[in-house]
Amino acid sequence: KKKKKEKEKKEKEKKKEKKKKEKKKKEKKKKEKKKKEKKKKEKKKKEKKKKEKKKKEKKEKKKKEKKKKEKKKEKKKKKKKKKKKKKKKKKKKKKKKKKKKKKKKKKKKKKKKKKKKKKKKKKKKKKKKKKKKKKKKKKKKKKKKKKKKNCLFV
Repeated sequence: KKKKKEKEKKEKEKKKEKKKKEKKKKEKKKKEKKKKEKKKKEKKKKEKKKKEKKKKEKKEKKKKEKKKKEKKKEKKKKKKKKKKKKKKKKKKKKKKKKKKKKKKKKKKKKKKKKKKKKKKKKKKKKKKKKKKKKKKKKKKKKKKKKKKKNCLFV
């Protein structure tokens, strides 16, 4: 009986130990899993950050390029404007030459125009004269009235 009891005890202890070991193993596995997950998460985070950085850099590069292009365009526009101004000056000179030629041809026509202008001026003068005469008449009337009054007083 004693032996039996001892055997049973031993067996029980063995079982207990086994259980303990298993538990430990399980815990270890769990811990490892957790660690792995953590590592994975960290990796993902790092990758995300890297990607974001790259994106930002790309955006900045694009912006810089755009600015450069705009500056170039503005410079070109300014140059074009300058060229246009120069061209205009040249054109003016040419026009002057043409005008001189026209003057020689249109001598007779210009004389006729002058005559017409003179006629118009004469008409205007006549109108002015009429107005002046009217004013003079008014003045004379006033003088007469004054004389009459004086006579009465005397």
